[in-house]
Amino acid sequence: MKPDNSRRDFLKKSALTTAGVGLGALAFPASSYSRIIGANDRVNIGIVGFSERAKGALIPAMLRHSKELNFEFTAVSDIWSRRREECVAYVKDKSGLTIATARNNDELYDRKDVDAVIVSTADFQHALHCKEAVEAGRDAYVEKPFAETMEDNRAAREAVERTGKIVQVGSQRRSGTNYHAANDFIKAGKFGDIVAVEMTWNVNQPGRWRLPRLTQEIRKEDTDWSRFLMNRPYQEWDPRKYLEFRLFWPFSSGIPGQWMAHQIDTVHWFTDLPHPRSVAANGGIYLWKDGRQNFDTMTAVFDYGPLDDMSKGFQVIYSSRFTNGAGGTKEIYFSNGGELNMDTNRITPNGGLQKNHAAAMGMQENLLKEMTLAEAVPTETGANTGVDDLTSAHMRNWMECVRTRKKPNADVMAGYNHSIANIMTTAALRTGKFVTFDEKRQEVLAGGEVFQY
Repeated sequence: MKPDNSRRDFLKKSALTTAGVGLGALAFPASSYSRIIGANDRVNIGIVGFSERAKGALIPAMLRHSKELNFEFTAVSDIWSRRREECVAYVKDKSGLTIATARNNDELYDRKDVDAVIVSTADFQHALHCKEAVEAGRDAYVEKPFAETMEDNRAAREAVERTGKIVQVGSQRRSGTNYHAANDFIKAGKFGDIVAVEMTWNVNQPGRWRLPRLTQEIRKEDTDWSRFLMNRPYQEWDPRKYLEFRLFWPFSSGIPGQWMAHQIDTVHWFTDLPHPRSVAANGGIYLWKDGRQNFDTMTAVFDYGPLDDMSKGFQVIYSSRFTNGAGGTKEIYFSNGGELNMDTNRITPNGGLQKNHAAAMGMQENLLKEMTLAEAVPTETGANTGVDDLTSAHMRNWMECVRTRKKPNADVMAGYNHSIANIMTTAALRTGKFVTFDEKRQEVLAGGEVFQY
């Protein structure tokens, strides 16, 4: 079976608008619309994809601030009829409003009552849906991972920079007061040079990202499989890849895109380094052999440092497993004087340079003073830092920036750069080769060759 006309039209449009700034106004579709929002005007929000993330976090986060900031949901776009109906019922229950429905984003962006959108679709669709939104004249909150291929990553970045739209990527740590305190502490030079970072994300959840009941209930005729595939190679209808996309490449990278994207982003933020210099990684499907293609266990080792000075830098070691939850989630930064632990929000001299060892190197003892992040940077801490609070703060930051037109906490470059790290990791895992990044071409290289998904 070959792609239908809607899929061919999408691929043609995508190829045209990816061509770059040289297309100018021709890169925008005829339906492009952007209302000038006054200080007291209501901002109308469309929902692109009624996912569990949208239902469980993003929609409640927007509603939490909607009255104060004068925002309101007006429409939902989802290619599955069931989720359109569920979204209407959910928003009605939570806000009392009855929103309109659109079968796809073309219909959504034809509406005049949508000023901005919240994108929470399948992993591989985020960048392309962001591109669609800004080229239709809308600001966007876009879930992470931002992109799973460099082609999509470059296209979305170019579109956002060309249109000047306000885009917040869902890296909500960038709106956490404890993370801001850590960033300020490191940038002030109080921590010392970072010498290593250790990050883990371990769970023991066999059903993670599985939706067995829904995969039995969904029918191809109730959705639009060709639109779902977007620019991915065509294949026959598969309800598991539609609903359990996180388990299948190239619809998702799995662990790197879902979990590592959050943690590796803080490395870029705290150091102002855009991406790793190199990555080596290994992993496999060691236990959960349920037809998945993405690994249930992985470890990656990153080399970070100035791109023009290989004598300086540090390693990041990232590991994650679905098979045993011991160790949980960990984010620890190390300097020669101790550690900064983002799970305890404490700075300690743990592992710092002791006096007897320092003397052998002709150095002084180097031990950080033990303190909390609140004590280290008191003006930046004080708010709750749970997951729900982070998402709420991150959504509010985007909503405020839609009005002020200021740069949000996690702008398009935050997403672009965490995607480079993700894609480099995916390349290392899937090829077994040493992976680097070609700065000039903005391409991921595995064994010196451009990584092809």
